[in-house]
Parts: sequence; structure tokens; C-alpha cells
Amino acid sequence: MPRPGRSGAYEDPAAALAAAAELLAVLHARGQDGVTPAVSPSQLRALLAVEAAEGVNLRTLGEVLGSRPPSVTRLCDRLEAMGLLTRSPHPSRRREVEVRLTPQGRTLLDERRAIRVRELSAVLGRMAPGAVEALMTGLAAFREAAAGLYPAGGPPAAAEASASPAREPSPAPEPSTAPAQVPDSA
Repeated sequence: MPRPGRSGAYEDPAAALAAAAELLAVLHARGQDGVTPAVSPSQLRALLAVEAAEGVNLRTLGEVLGSRPPSVTRLCDRLEAMGLLTRSPHPSRRREVEVRLTPQGRTLLDERRAIRVRELSAVLGRMAPGAVEALMTGLAAFREAAAGLYPAGGPPAAAEASASPAREPSPAPEPSTAPAQVPDSA
């Protein structure tokens, strides 16, 4: 919350970051606009997890998502029916099923990223170059500090990430994805 008499300054950095995260969530949600088929946040998390670990089995996908096997199966049923992912038997382990994105699933994620980057770029374009540079430096330090707290890449099933940097069309300030990370929404 802004502290009265401090011209919009925040009492502590965590409160400022929380407010920025709320704004980012709004901008992030705009990535859904105009992209079909529309997917729920849980469906998006599953798609991102599959993208991060292509060929993941259902058990591991459930662990990453923090979901029970029946829920993961139903989620994959819906995503497969939408044409966004495929399930197939593992080539050497008969009882395992692999999950992979379809070209349509990959396109959906790419379209969402392009919209999100456009929204974020519009905001960054309104900032002074020095402020953008300071933001990038601060985000790098934040990611480094978070990596020290969460050596596996982020808090289990709650990390805020969306894409590996190589897939981003512009340098929007978003953290990279590790296979164990899945955002709550993207």
C-alpha cells in the first residue's frame, strides 16, 4: 500500500513487489485475449510444464502441478481433446505414458507470449531508459536471490515463469522456466 505523505513510495520493497506482481498478473492475463482455444489457468500450467519437460510422464506431470493422478488424467483428456497435447506409450517402459505438445499447443503458447510481450513492451516504452535498466538489474538480482532460496529453480508448483528466454521475441522482464517450475497463470 502507498504510505501517505511519501508520494506513492512503498513502505517496504516486498509491498512494492507485491503491487507490481498484481499489475503483472493483469497484464499477463491479457495474453489470453484473442488466443483460441481459450484455456484455463490450470490447463495453461500443464501446457507450460509439458513444454518445459517434453515427453514428461503423467506421474511427474502430476508432481510438478501438485495434482493427484485422476485430476492429471482428466486435465490431459481435455487438453488432448482440444488438440493441444498428445499422450503416447513410452518407447521402452510399457506402463508409462509420455505427454507432448502438439504443433497447435506450441502455437497457442507462442501466441500468448507474443501478446504478453506486446503488453509489457507498451508499459516499458513509457519508462525512462534508466528506469528500464534499473528494473532489469533488479530483476536479475531478484532471480539470483530466489535461486539461492529455491535451488531447484523455484518454489514447487508456484513459481512465476513463462518461457525460456530463447523463445521470447523481446527482452520483457520475465524469469526463465526450469522443468520443475510451473506458473499459476501465464
